[in-house]
Amino acid sequence: MKKILIVAILFISLVSSAQVPKIVKFIPTQYYSYFSGATTPSLNIKVGDTIVTSSIDCEGFDKNGIKLIQKAINPLTGPFFIEGAEEGDVVKITFIDIKFSRNTAFTLPYFHPRSMHDSTTQLANNDSETVTWNLDFKNQTASLQDKTPHLKNYKVAIEPFFGCVGLAAPKDQMINTTDSGPFGGNMDFNRIKKNASVYLPVYHRGGLLYIGDGHAQQGDGEINLCALETSLDYSFVVDIIKKPIKQIAYPRVEDAEYIMTVGMDATLDNSLKIATKGMLDWLQEAYDLNIVEATQVMGSALEYKITEIVDPKVEVVAMIKKKSLAGIGKK
Repeated sequence: MKKILIVAILFISLVSSAQVPKIVKFIPTQYYSYFSGATTPSLNIKVGDTIVTSSIDCEGFDKNGIKLIQKAINPLTGPFFIEGAEEGDVVKITFIDIKFSRNTAFTLPYFHPRSMHDSTTQLANNDSETVTWNLDFKNQTASLQDKTPHLKNYKVAIEPFFGCVGLAAPKDQMINTTDSGPFGGNMDFNRIKKNASVYLPVYHRGGLLYIGDGHAQQGDGEINLCALETSLDYSFVVDIIKKPIKQIAYPRVEDAEYIMTVGMDATLDNSLKIATKGMLDWLQEAYDLNIVEATQVMGSALEYKITEIVDPKVEVVAMIKKKSLAGIGKK
């Protein structure tokens, strides 16, 4: 009896220790500029573990200003193989923390042609020198390093967020990190920040998660062709929603204030329709609303942001504040 008791205690101890979430520190040595299922994973991760790692900026510079990658756009950390994730699942990525790893950022003196009628307002070309900003962590603001007469006192609030969060693209596709799609990708949405969660549909075993393209600030649309680009340190945790009844068609984002659905297409019209349909789906799944009820909720509470216009696909996000949904009876 005593032996059986000891074995039972050891078994319970082993099971319990296997279920305790861990903190896993990962120092990247390679970076990738595409979302692909053919890439060898950099690290296997488990649901519940906190992954602590870092990213370099969109031109390949690290926190010390050393260029680690030549001729790369948006080199990303990863891919992370998520144990247990299978095609048809949904992966939830929650950012536990995001911090600046250096005190400078850069952008371009540029207006993208999609943002203006007159293309001469572009001002800059790909060879133009970047504009450097200083990041003031004490006051959480950014200001121009080289002061101009009218902008010598100009400051903007800063809060680190990621431009790129994506899984491997469907089938054998290799999608460049300037682009996006149902798998996520270069979304450049400034609410993908600390404590936000991103939901992505899985197309490959393990998902293969890529993260990077750190920003200090960005106006909607990213009309300068880039944000205030910088390098970041961050931590995140993943969860898996196994084989939902209805697979999500495009990314979803959630934070303490909003639920948000992302629409991506070559035109703003179609992007808006995709985002709106995504919100309808989410509300019907979460609250069991019929179509008439959904018209009233969305018609009275829906907000939109044009988050990205400079990449191959333009992006619209549909948003509803959680406090607006508080009075709905859940199923």
